[in-house]
Amino acid sequence: MTTTCTFCEIAAGRAPVSIAHSCERVLAFVDLRQFHPGHFLVIPRAHLHDVRELDDATGAALMRVLAAVTRAVGECFENQGLSLWHSIGPAAFQEVPHLHFHIHPRRLGDGFLRVYPGRVPTSTQAQREAYAARVRQRLVLA
Repeated sequence: MTTTCTFCEIAAGRAPVSIAHSCERVLAFVDLRQFHPGHFLVIPRAHLHDVRELDDATGAALMRVLAAVTRAVGECFENQGLSLWHSIGPAAFQEVPHLHFHIHPRRLGDGFLRVYPGRVPTSTQAQREAYAARVRQRLVLA
């Protein structure tokens, strides 16, 4: 059974979208859902499941476009702040398994994308040092 990636279809021009930016590596377009006007998506044209699969050239192009579209959205749409997010996997509510970043205009008290569901305990310095050490052991930079 073959499943079609919605964002690959969009990148290939086989699905209708309202495009804000298009280049060799990256596409930015209006999301179908608009909690507040100005919700955009920025995706790589290549099918990558999430940010962990990014190569340097695509990552640089993606970040350049993400920053530029975020600036434009901030100037064009009413907001008191902006949220950017990228989710990985079902526990993080990733709906389309193709790397994408959301840009959302925000308003004070809108209740959208609440980061923590309630009070979160603060970790100790020793815990934070242990977490940093674990990541340092696995960290690979080109």
